[in-house]
Amino acid sequence: MTLPLPTGDFQAYLFDCDGTIVDSMPLHYTAWLRTLDEWGCAFPEDLFYALAGLPTADIVATLNDRHGLAMPVEAVVARREALYQQLLPTATGIPDVLRHIDDAHGRIPFAVVSGSTRDSVTASLDALGLLDRFDVLVCAGDYTRPKPDPEPFLLAARLLGVPPQACLVFEDADLGIESATAAGMAAVRVPQPRRG
Repeated sequence: MTLPLPTGDFQAYLFDCDGTIVDSMPLHYTAWLRTLDEWGCAFPEDLFYALAGLPTADIVATLNDRHGLAMPVEAVVARREALYQQLLPTATGIPDVLRHIDDAHGRIPFAVVSGSTRDSVTASLDALGLLDRFDVLVCAGDYTRPKPDPEPFLLAARLLGVPPQACLVFEDADLGIESATAAGMAAVRVPQPRRG
């Protein structure tokens, strides 16, 4: 496998979803651009990746503050989600991560820990035929403090019944790596696929 894992006796794998299991970040960015264009709101790609891991509603609030706008958060979130769902059939998996999922499935429990909504995570995993592989889904709305706070990963460990130090986190975003580290968990960074 080309994605090396740290050494350790890991009893659970915790995965971010977007950009980690599912190569969905370009689809999310397209959905954001189409949605925000309706509100005349710019969203540079570097800012999009810097905010990766934050719940969608928090991203809208951040953009409102940054641009002095008053976009209705719930309406923007719903519109972006609808556009993402339209793009989802074109999604593919991240090959190195899928190999680790295939290799360890049935030996240790898995959880998804995401800043996306449960509907979005479920649809993404379902599109790849992976939903039944995961024992626990921790999504936006399940915790009060998002990544980089450790709460989302600690909640997943608790729901799986595995001590935090026995969990290995797969993450593509800086906020997620910070969250895992703060939770006392080992993490492996998943690089974005090369485009091109």
